[in-house]
Amino acid sequence: MYYPDEIIEEVRNSNDIVNVVGSYVNLKKKGSSYFGLCPFHNEKTGSFSVSPQKQIYYCFGCGVGGNVISFMMNYENMSFQEAIQFLADRAGIRLPERDFSAEEKRDMDLKGRLLSMYKDAAYYYYRMLYAPTGEKGLSYLKGRGLSDETIKSFGLGFAPSNGGLYPFLKKKGYTDDELTESKLVRFTEKGALDSFWNRVMFPIMDKNNKVIAFGGRVMGDGEPKYLNSMETKIFEKSRNLYGLHAAKKSRKDYFLICEGYMDVITLHQAGFTNAVAALGTAFTPNHAQLIKRYVKQVVLTFDSDGAGIKAALRAIPILKEAGVGIKVLTMNPYKDPDEFIKNLGAEEYQKRIDGAKNAFLFEVECEKRGYDLKDPEQKTAFFEYIARRLLSFSVDLERTNYMEAVCREQNIDYGEMKKLVSSLSRTAAPLPENGYTAPKPTVKKSTKEEGILKAERLLLTWIAEEPEVYGKISDIIEPEDFSKPLYKKCAALIFEQAKTGSVNPGQILNSFMNDDDMNEAVSIFEMSRPEEMSGQDRDRAFTEAVVRIKRNSLENASRSVTDFNQLGQIVNAMNELNKIRITLMS
Repeated sequence: MYYPDEIIEEVRNSNDIVNVVGSYVNLKKKGSSYFGLCPFHNEKTGSFSVSPQKQIYYCFGCGVGGNVISFMMNYENMSFQEAIQFLADRAGIRLPERDFSAEEKRDMDLKGRLLSMYKDAAYYYYRMLYAPTGEKGLSYLKGRGLSDETIKSFGLGFAPSNGGLYPFLKKKGYTDDELTESKLVRFTEKGALDSFWNRVMFPIMDKNNKVIAFGGRVMGDGEPKYLNSMETKIFEKSRNLYGLHAAKKSRKDYFLICEGYMDVITLHQAGFTNAVAALGTAFTPNHAQLIKRYVKQVVLTFDSDGAGIKAALRAIPILKEAGVGIKVLTMNPYKDPDEFIKNLGAEEYQKRIDGAKNAFLFEVECEKRGYDLKDPEQKTAFFEYIARRLLSFSVDLERTNYMEAVCREQNIDYGEMKKLVSSLSRTAAPLPENGYTAPKPTVKKSTKEEGILKAERLLLTWIAEEPEVYGKISDIIEPEDFSKPLYKKCAALIFEQAKTGSVNPGQILNSFMNDDDMNEAVSIFEMSRPEEMSGQDRDRAFTEAVVRIKRNSLENASRSVTDFNQLGQIVNAMNELNKIRITLMS
């Protein structure tokens, strides 16, 4: 970590989680906690809980949880250091000068050099576009209808065929090792070769307007037609969107999601400054979460060909899961936004946006193409598909609204569809979002394994809530008795704090930076204890959890013991477990 633990804890303590989360999520108090709609997945009922006492958040729907630091990291897509800096500034805390390890300093220096190098490379490509060697590149862009102002705004450029970038960057003082890390240059037996040549260049900028990568469109018949930067220390395709640096400044409450660079640029030039595109990769959950930071609604403007339709169908469930509203724009008879606007203009495109189709109705329309509705059997199958899709809506009013809309659009008798839905609800399962997603297979834990994990979670929750009971088991249970590495770590942290008389869940979570580990650790603090049991029943439940954990630990130990005396000691210890009776109130 870049900061000492005491500094991290000071920052966390100075930022009340209810106030911070409440600035992003509408929270309402229920009992001792606050609840709202989860910002990390799509839901209709508020299962997202924020505890002021524990200073943690947890969603009972998707299982995401953490403290105020992890919330900023996940919601705002910040690094750990960025989250600490943001929260420190928010609380008026001046962070100390950070001591970096040699490795950390090298990594930071390299990232700084790469950002500087990409900025210089963008300048070089832009200059080459207006040089004699860039004439065909400039002619191409002008032929696509781009103005000089648009070219300058997006920093478009040209990579000539003569390999001029390498000597240009060498004169700037960059070393061959740095150039290798940049992926802008390849070193072969023939020497240094520019990665991009004979291509119109599209600088890719991050949210802070810094050039982090390039896309290149070949001039002529070369392959590949579009070449994108390889991933580096400063660039990950799945965590960036082309045009986001400009789109985030738009006053619109939705983004237009396109497929390519030229679509984005053409839309921006036409006044649609809220257009973005994925970077030569399939749309991912990271893209959806990034979009959700800025808008709650998107309009998909993918190409109208088969590949574009498939891309839209794949993106819809990803966006839905992130809680982003979706509409789909049709550009028929044209292929893409660039072609549409050149032929019909911006005003007509706005009309298409205003009339964009609901995502569910779009999916149904796409599915319809696979049926011959003149065939009674296939027509019935299509109606059953619709009915099963309608079953995916758990809220009756929402299902009714969608049923009315799809029946109206597909010219289906509403009463007959309602009967079919009612009939299938008793026999058929809802369909997934579309044919491109499938439920992941799950591996069911054995009853014994699940019982052990439940006992471990219960004991850890109990001690976290009532630290004084730790003294009852301190000579029986130790962290190594827990079955999973994460639970061992949680136990060590909770036990150590329990010795002082109080457990601080928010502070403990500082030790978990991996999202999956963080979520599972939070679930421990949110598990219900048997508070309403009578004294004897509580004692029995607590004792059973302790005995079950210790017995499982001893059984596991016995499997690896080869010494007969040690095995005898384990057997004796297991027999002693039968005598344990823990009384909590004494």
